[in-house]
Amino acid sequence: MSLSLPKALTRLALLTVAIGQLQGETRDWKSADGSQSFAGEYVSHSSTKVTIRRTDGKIFTLDMARLNDADKIWLTGKPTTEEADSEEAAPAEADPKAVFDTLCLGDKRDVVVKKLKASKLVHTEVDEVMMGRVGLNGIYRTRQQIGGLNCELYFDWTGADTLKEVSLQTQTVPKNVYVNRLKATWEELAELLTTLHGKPVQAGAFPGPESLQKDVLVPSHLWKLANGGSALLGTSLEGDKVMIVVRFTTQKIRPVAMP
Repeated sequence: MSLSLPKALTRLALLTVAIGQLQGETRDWKSADGSQSFAGEYVSHSSTKVTIRRTDGKIFTLDMARLNDADKIWLTGKPTTEEADSEEAAPAEADPKAVFDTLCLGDKRDVVVKKLKASKLVHTEVDEVMMGRVGLNGIYRTRQQIGGLNCELYFDWTGADTLKEVSLQTQTVPKNVYVNRLKATWEELAELLTTLHGKPVQAGAFPGPESLQKDVLVPSHLWKLANGGSALLGTSLEGDKVMIVVRFTTQKIRPVAMP
């Protein structure tokens, strides 16, 4: 299946994810290069170290730099020990309808702006005056890279100025390094989205180079969202460069037969 991207979303790069889950969950942790993994329960983390309880009960602390990018992103949704010690840092209860960070489809534009400003997952170096002139697309970038790639946010709105779609796009890379540069990022995103939104209703293989289409999202995965919308993970071609795209939309997209 292929879906045309809104024109405002076809430029630049995208993606990543999300709100951390409740402390006390046992999960698989991976080394920075992805060659090793182990099961352990998250205990706490600072800006440079993370403390984990292994399944045998042993508690240990390791440098954040030794973790895989997906683990680092998972941790960004949780308060650090420094923040937890601050009375002002009491985390708000996560909204189950949030699709990315705290953003919910249907949010008014002013609400989206407030959430972006307060986010610990994304940031911008553009001042408010300039933002009012150029809009929000491509302005906010994830604080952590995904698979070594920077990611940016793009938005689409209804006529009533409510959020209809939000997309994350990786930075573009040359088509001749498509598989080598993007497949690992695609795998991390598939894992992250499954953690956040459950098992996909459709999951395919990494789209081959021959399936790439200009300014068109060629999805491999489809998730149903708690708000009734859909999430898509796939690839897109922009000129002679390619990128990974995650698209959260109010549309109820149905699975289709894949070749």
